[in-house]
Amino acid sequence: MSDWHTRKTVGERHEVRVMRELEHRGWTAHRCGQGTYPAAIREALRCSDTALRQFPDLIASRGRDLVAIDAKTALPSTTSGRYAVSRACVRAGLVFAGANAPMPLFYVFGDLRVLTPAEVAHYTADSWRPPGGSYHLVGTARAHRFDEVFGVPVARSA
Repeated sequence: MSDWHTRKTVGERHEVRVMRELEHRGWTAHRCGQGTYPAAIREALRCSDTALRQFPDLIASRGRDLVAIDAKTALPSTTSGRYAVSRACVRAGLVFAGANAPMPLFYVFGDLRVLTPAEVAHYTADSWRPPGGSYHLVGTARAHRFDEVFGVPVARSA
């Protein structure tokens, strides 16, 4: 998926899927971040090193609970059994989580498994990394099930 428009389309589908899954569990979800900006701002961000490039895709609430979500589309690797999260994304996620505590930030992967930026950083701290690699690699077995983090779907009344 090297074409930006293809990645954007797949990413938006994943965001919609995550929003629906959250709504089935009683959450209210709304898009935020880079995907909601006009094209000119997205282009300027693309050429910048600001952490705003890595701003979460969604914000959601249920009662007084508030969370931020970064939907990670094309992961996990179907052959490696690992998620790959860019180092820039993890750094920005750690800053976001620290600046917005106690609101957590969750990465929701294409298989609807969940990790936090701190977990990604922690789980890769003691594993082999290629020198100068651009990604943190985390085994998929480390991730939480979506239902564990966001609850099970609520029964709908007829």
